[in-house]
Amino acid sequence: MYVVFEGHPSHMELLVSTGVAARLLGVSRQHVVNLCDRGLLTHVRIGSHRRVIASSLDDLLGPRSSRDQERSLWLHPAVAGRLVTDPDGVLSVASENLRAWRGVHRSDGVAQGWLDRWASIVDDGPDRVLSVLTSRSAEGSELRQNSPFAGVLDDTTRREVVRAFARDWSRRQPAPA
Repeated sequence: MYVVFEGHPSHMELLVSTGVAARLLGVSRQHVVNLCDRGLLTHVRIGSHRRVIASSLDDLLGPRSSRDQERSLWLHPAVAGRLVTDPDGVLSVASENLRAWRGVHRSDGVAQGWLDRWASIVDDGPDRVLSVLTSRSAEGSELRQNSPFAGVLDDTTRREVVRAFARDWSRRQPAPA
């Protein structure tokens, strides 16, 4: 990574190589070069090399998810798999969890809001639940962080999914510059 001053330190730009940009975007380095050449990524040339202005990656990357949010996104498709094979059982577990948590969070308005949202989604049935479990939207991500599906996956399955996520997460992290 590089930092470039344009006249005054308040005009700093963080620059990354096309290789780092490619790892962040999950594409080939050549694809990043093509995006630069088509004007879709802001870049500067330093000698014969392109350096991508890091802030220009934000539009292509979209909102960044935390590690916990990404792990949750890995776990919930496993829950979705159980939901499609046993909808009544899975929705029953979720409903029971929601009832139990309402007793614990009686005075917490924020928690009650999430419980109400989940109750409405669970009441809508398996199709609606499936869409939330696998959605990359901000709302889906927030809902999954407050998921009523604890206990749906057995411990062995849950550990296997978490291990697979950890391997994938470490593989996708950009190498230090």
